[in-house]
Amino acid sequence: MKACFLSLLRAAGRGILRLVGSLTLLMLASAAVAETPQSRFADVSGHRIHYLAAGKGDPVVLLHGYTQTSRMWLPLMDQLSRDHLVIAPDLPGFGESSIPKEGTTKSAMARDVHGLVAGLGLPSVKLVGHDIGLMVAYAYAAQYRTEVGKIALMDAFLPGVGNWKDVWLLRDLWHFHFYGPTPLALVEGRERIYFEHFWNDFAADRNHSIPEADRKFYTAAYARQGRMAAGFEVFRAFERDAVDFAAYARIPLTIPMLVLTGEKASGQVLIDQARLVDTKVEGVIVPGAGHWLMEEAPQVVIPKLAGFLK
Repeated sequence: MKACFLSLLRAAGRGILRLVGSLTLLMLASAAVAETPQSRFADVSGHRIHYLAAGKGDPVVLLHGYTQTSRMWLPLMDQLSRDHLVIAPDLPGFGESSIPKEGTTKSAMARDVHGLVAGLGLPSVKLVGHDIGLMVAYAYAAQYRTEVGKIALMDAFLPGVGNWKDVWLLRDLWHFHFYGPTPLALVEGRERIYFEHFWNDFAADRNHSIPEADRKFYTAAYARQGRMAAGFEVFRAFERDAVDFAAYARIPLTIPMLVLTGEKASGQVLIDQARLVDTKVEGVIVPGAGHWLMEEAPQVVIPKLAGFLK
């Protein structure tokens, strides 16, 4: 009798273990898993656009800023790709994307990004832009108003909106006016020295800014033939961007807009500008952070963006 009872207990135990194992596999299969980004290329209006892609679902487009490439978004892609199709292009002239034959405005960059999105068959997207990327994101949303569900702007400013020249003409932002043959000659072979100004001086703490591996990667990317000149063009175009943006701002956006700024960087300035161009703005100043929000405050920025984009 005892042996029979023990046999029944062992059989029951095996059944419970099998049930637990099946439930565990089911939970793992249904849980959202981050997808490794794939490097891809697309031809858009005669331009070759490089982009990273990961995940499935509600599409999100991430637009990088100056001194960086699509690589800056890898930590955010790891989170977002669990629930979204995430597209992170190298802007025209940057990274592995082709260089436009002439200097380009943020509106023209936005049209190239839209061409990429349309080519992927995406009728509507959500946008996130940092630095120069936020200008491209705004230009995209202003030109394709019915094709953007949400937009997030991260630490810089909007040319042509409000008191924008209070930022543009600040003496310590000399790099806005640093382009042409002489600047190019000065930075050739010294790209890292030039970029250290941004990575160190725009951070709240230079020791907690862009990681060393990324600094090496970005320096090599921009040191390639024609890349520094292409980068300088984003500054040369500011006055043309200002004309475009002032026109866009006459009809404010009506989509949810999240504005993230560093306490030690854009602060309230970008938030105030955003409220001039959109009727549904949530502004967040990240305490203790400088300009490089993804690197300086990922523990704040990534969850905030992930929640906003749901």
